[in-house]
Amino acid sequence: MKAIAYDRFGSSDVLALQELPDPHPGSDSVLVQVKAASLNPVDYKAREGYLQGVIDTVFPAVPGWDVAGVIVKAGLDTPEFEVGDEILAYARKDVISGGTVAELVEVPVRTAARKPEGLSFEDAAALPLAGLTALQTVRRAGVSAGSTVLIHAAAGGVGSYATQLAVLAGARVVGTASEGNHEYLRSLGAEPVAYGDSLVEAARGLAPEGFDHILDFVGNGALDTVPQLLRAGGTVASITDPAARDEYGGHYIWVRPNPEDLAELAQLAADGRLKVEVADVVELAQAADAYRTLEGGHVRGKLVVRP
Repeated sequence: MKAIAYDRFGSSDVLALQELPDPHPGSDSVLVQVKAASLNPVDYKAREGYLQGVIDTVFPAVPGWDVAGVIVKAGLDTPEFEVGDEILAYARKDVISGGTVAELVEVPVRTAARKPEGLSFEDAAALPLAGLTALQTVRRAGVSAGSTVLIHAAAGGVGSYATQLAVLAGARVVGTASEGNHEYLRSLGAEPVAYGDSLVEAARGLAPEGFDHILDFVGNGALDTVPQLLRAGGTVASITDPAARDEYGGHYIWVRPNPEDLAELAQLAADGRLKVEVADVVELAQAADAYRTLEGGHVRGKLVVRP
């Protein structure tokens, strides 16, 4: 099979289109023909070696954990699925090696859900990691009807899903974003505020009594404003800063594969209740350039690779 892979840690320059052996499904895995895979910042952080000590890398390493495709071979004990089933998955494994930016990928069934009819492969591939991160953060933080929520990086890949899920839960959402994304946030049901020195004043103007929940999807000191903005008894959650847990008694979240959560997200998207933002779709040979674009930090929505 063809795949984008790297043989050593480094910049996007170490990525190359390679011919690799076809993977084989384990007893509780399925072999999937990749119809679409989406890119995430964690992919290039792993490629640069920043996840050493958290998860091992086996070279040649194929990046990618998000996938949508068709099962072409089933493992020995996979009663959940059959050959020909269309699935999506957050196909994270115990090591970084056989990822999804390839023509074929082995997918553990514990990470996969059926793709609903009416949901494109491209949109399905854009959901797993970012969508699950958003859903699990919103739930862990206890966001519910009547809550007032501040979401940092609300227009980003994870933040845009969290914004919509919080709105669907009945919460009032205030989201931080650059000025150019304010209209986009309004379209998702949020009230936008700009980053910068006036953030606390602007946010307090919208929620004078403070926020019930603060969700951080950007880091870079976003939690420094918690003392000024969180109401007494409120909850903080972050995917980037352990201070959410260690200093503020909230939650520091590392997303987990969960087929039930993934099925819920996929159905919401298929029903049109959850908007999936795809910034661009590229061919497999263009994946290295797509990672360079992603690393530039100005992409709204997901970059999707279609082998």
